[in-house]
This record gives sequence, C-alpha cells and structure tokens, in this order.
Amino acid sequence: MFYTLRDVNFSGKRVLVRVDFNVPLDNKGNITDDTRIKAALPTIQHLISKNAKIILMSHLGRPDGKIVPSMSLKVVFARLSKLLDRKIQFVSDCVGDDVKKAVDNLQKKDVLLLENLRFHPEEEKNDPNFVKQLGSLGDIYVNDAFGTAHRAHASTAGICDYLPSVAGLLMEKEINELSTLLSNPKRPFVVVLGGVKVSDKIGVIRKMLEKADAILIGGAMCFTFLKAAGRKIGRSIVENDKLDFAKEMLKKGFGKIVLPVDVIVSDSIQNPSYAKQQTVFEMSDDLYGLDIGHDSIEIFKSIIKDARTVFWNGPMGLFEKKQFAKGTEEIAEAMSSKSHSTTIIGGGDTVSAIDKLGLMKSFTHVSTGGGATLEFMEGKILPGIAALEASFKKGRMPK
Repeated sequence: MFYTLRDVNFSGKRVLVRVDFNVPLDNKGNITDDTRIKAALPTIQHLISKNAKIILMSHLGRPDGKIVPSMSLKVVFARLSKLLDRKIQFVSDCVGDDVKKAVDNLQKKDVLLLENLRFHPEEEKNDPNFVKQLGSLGDIYVNDAFGTAHRAHASTAGICDYLPSVAGLLMEKEINELSTLLSNPKRPFVVVLGGVKVSDKIGVIRKMLEKADAILIGGAMCFTFLKAAGRKIGRSIVENDKLDFAKEMLKKGFGKIVLPVDVIVSDSIQNPSYAKQQTVFEMSDDLYGLDIGHDSIEIFKSIIKDARTVFWNGPMGLFEKKQFAKGTEEIAEAMSSKSHSTTIIGGGDTVSAIDKLGLMKSFTHVSTGGGATLEFMEGKILPGIAALEASFKKGRMPK
C-alpha cells in the first residue's frame, strides 16, 4: 500500500517529482526514443491542473558522479517543453543556491527541470546530506520513475524518509499491471523472452516457470538453450557458463519452454552480406543465427493466439537490421491483434521495436522499466517501491 496522487491537495505546494528521463541518444546527442518522457506526462499534467509548483528530477546515462555535458538534461528540457506545449524552466544543477532560488520563484502551475542527478556521486550513494538538500526543495515527494525503482538512490529511496511521499500515475499503473502477472493472470499465460543474455533473465525464467503456461525463447539467448538441448548453433552467441542452468530449466520446463526450430542466419553480426533460413538441426558451423525463422514464428504465433495473457521482454533477433527484424515484427503484430487479452511489453529494446512499428497503443501496458521490470517479475522487493510503502506505513499523509 502507498499514497497516490488522489490522496493529496497539491495546490500551491512545491512538489518534487522523480521522473525517469533516461532516454536513448544517438551519437549527435539527439533523442531517439521519447517513450519515457511521454509516459511521465499524465502525472505532470495532473499536477499542473492541481495548481502545484512542479520540480522534476531525473538522471540521464551513467556519468559516474561527474559533469558530462553530453548527458545533460537540456536535450530533455527541449523535448518536454514541446510535448507539454508550454514554457518550462531549467536549472543547471539539482542542488545549491541557484536551484533554491529557482524553486523559490516558482508560481502555481510552473514546471522546473533540474540537471542530471548523477552528476553528483552522492545520488547513487544515497548520501543523507544529499537527500536533505533534495528534500529541502519540496513539500511533497512524488515517485513516478518506475524505471529506477530497483535502485536505492537518494532520489528514489532516501528521499521518502525526508518528505511525505506518494506514487505518481505511471508508478501506480506499472505496479498494478505487473502485479497482475504475478498474482492472477488470465490463462493461458504465455511469456515471450528474447534479447541477448540469459544471465539477465535467470530470475525471471525461474519465476515464470512457476507462473506461466508457456515460455517462448527467441533472440540471441535462445542459442544457449539450443546448445544445451544438443542443437546446432554455428557461431551464434552463447553463454557457456549458463549451459548448466539452461539444461536445468529445460528439464524442469519440459513441455513448457518452447525453442525455435529454425533461424535466419548470416556470415557476420556487424556486416551481414545475406540472410537465409536454416533449421537448428542443420545450421552451418561458420554462420551466426540472427533471428528466429519462419516455422518458429508460426509456432510462437499459434501459442500466442490462444493466450489470454502475454508478457514479452526482449526482441526475437537483430531487429535493427531489416533482414533480421521479421521475428520481432511478427510477434508484435500477433500480440497487438489480441484486443480482448492482456498484453504487456517490457524492456527498452522491445519498446523501441514496437514504437518503430507504430504499435505503442495496441498493448494493454508498455512498461518503462528495463531492469526494474525484470526484477519486479522475479518477485523481488524494489527499493523505490518499498520506500513508498514504508512512508505509508508510517502514516506520513501529505497535507
């Protein structure tokens, strides 16, 4: 249990909002996917409508406690202003006299974006003095950054000991939607897993073996399972130190874990000169598997078609290159057509893929969390959520 935006009178209050504006940038510093910014808009707009003075704080990238100009939130400031269709303010730090002055000058409905929190090493250390400096800027704290809920940082956990704390609309929705998958999913419940590393999803695979009716495995991670099953994988990416785990899961999940029967292969990962299909029984020793094949797509789609609930994390192949994008595209289309089922997407690469396909609005929920989503699905207690719940238990009701 935690307090939500509906529990508070925000009028005239300084509201310190932790958002997740950690958006991907290209090599020129341009935003390539603004999904996370858009996901925060409902909470920001709600606070504007309630006459709050809004102070937004976020991180961007991994500057390791140093000022890195290429990771400045100025680029987000420009995009956010456009998305909100209103003039907002920016200050080039997140603590200090200039920040206090900017906050003191805020009027009702004003929006102020602070500079990258992680320019200060104290943020990731959850330093008490840094928490106090941040907390002094607000009357109420709102956590709307589900994507950082698995981090016990100053702005995600420590701050809840300093200010009355509530969950934002996005945080509330993420928790509610993902909790359904763990507690009471409509069945059949199908999990689709892809991406590169098995090691990133060990906990999820173990947990979903308990919860799901079927687990479909694609992406580069499927080759570790295929090798464990004695199939041919050529020169495909394999985590040899996870083969024993894969064998264990295949044994425990016999009849539940579904692997590709064919793959799209090529001569190189970086610069493939062609794409052709081979079965996992005949794959050439000198080739790389870069997508699931046609027969695998049809098998996966048939299982998804009969599902009442589908959770998907990780693309089916090297979707950035068109010749290896079909697996990801077909799974996305299959899920998006299930209007009477619960369909939930998680993971940055998966979200980018469906955004490119124009399917963002075709799913029940698109999670903004990467690691946070996976850890939640493992059943772990996330520090950012635990801090909100602890604030609720202490009865620190925002006035």
